[in-house]
Amino acid sequence: MMNATRETVADLLGRMAKGDHDGAAELFAEEIDWQLDWPGEEHPDTPWIRRRTGRADVAGHFRMLEEYHVPELNGTSVARILVDGPDAVVLGHIRQTVRANGRAYTSPFALHLTVEDGLITRYHIYEDSLTVARAHARNQETDISE
Repeated sequence: MMNATRETVADLLGRMAKGDHDGAAELFAEEIDWQLDWPGEEHPDTPWIRRRTGRADVAGHFRMLEEYHVPELNGTSVARILVDGPDAVVLGHIRQTVRANGRAYTSPFALHLTVEDGLITRYHIYEDSLTVARAHARNQETDISE
């Protein structure tokens, strides 16, 4: 089971790196446990950070990320993938540049995935959402790319 989980995670990361949004979405179950949202209401400057419920919504998430960032300047790196049965945790750093204002930002991340019957049923990502929000803020004058 761990090899199947590891293979699915590697496949997902590869498709994401290539910008294959539909291909990445194909790896998700029809219904998923998704966590990439604010504790309360949505943030207007980061509309991709919201609740999603299934495969049909996943490709839109990745497309929206690309729409708001400069993919050529993405420096996402994976430091480690830990697998325990159907669960995997991907640890790394994201480096993005905001398309609208040119601000660059970095954030560590942890991505918790669950793979069942070859499909991803859980996608929980933990990142520095304050850094992301500040980089996308329309009225901010300070570059936070440290």
